[in-house]
Amino acid sequence: MKTVFSTATLLFILLLVLLAVLVVVPVPAQVKHLQQRKEESSMTYRMVHPLHKIEATSKEVVYELEADPGTKQFKRVSGWVDVTTFDSGNSNRDSHAMEVIDAITYPDAKFEGTGFTQKGDSLIITGKVTFHGVTREMTAGAVSHWSEGKLEVDGSFELSLAAFKIDRPSLLMIPVEDTLSFSFAAVFGLE
Repeated sequence: MKTVFSTATLLFILLLVLLAVLVVVPVPAQVKHLQQRKEESSMTYRMVHPLHKIEATSKEVVYELEADPGTKQFKRVSGWVDVTTFDSGNSNRDSHAMEVIDAITYPDAKFEGTGFTQKGDSLIITGKVTFHGVTREMTAGAVSHWSEGKLEVDGSFELSLAAFKIDRPSLLMIPVEDTLSFSFAAVFGLE
C-alpha cells in the first residue's frame, strides 16, 4: 500500500521537527560587552587614623564588563583608575597621599577579574590587582542590581598597605591603619 503525503502535510511535519529541535537545543549564551555609564560610576577609598578617618573618591574610574544579560552571568571584569584622580576635599591631604604612594612613578591602579562565584545577585570576584607597582591576588564582594536598561554593581574590598610595599603615613607620629578599604559603584547600560 502506497501512502501519498500532500505538500502541506510534509511542510507541517517539517515544522514540527524544527520546533522539537529548537526546544531541545539550548540557546547559546549572549555574552555582551556592556558600556559603562561613567557619570554614575565611582570608587572610594577609606583610610583610618586613630584621630580621624580619610575618605576620597574618584569619578574617573574605568570599568569593563562582559556579561550575559539573559542569564545574568558575569564572564569578564576589569577596572582601572589614575590614582591622582581621588579627591578627599582637602588638596594638601591628597598631595601628601600621592607622595606616599609615589603616584608619579605608579599613577595607575588596575584590577583584572579571573573568577566569579554567583548566588542570585550576590557575587564574589577573585582576581589580581596591581597597585604601587605590585601585583597581588584579591577578592571583592559585590551585589548586582539588574533593571530595565541598566546594571549596577556595588561592592567592596580591602588592601594592605604593607603588602603593596607602601609605608604607612603618620600623623603626630602615629601611623594610619594598614588596611585601605575600597567601595565601588559600577554602572552599565544594557541597551
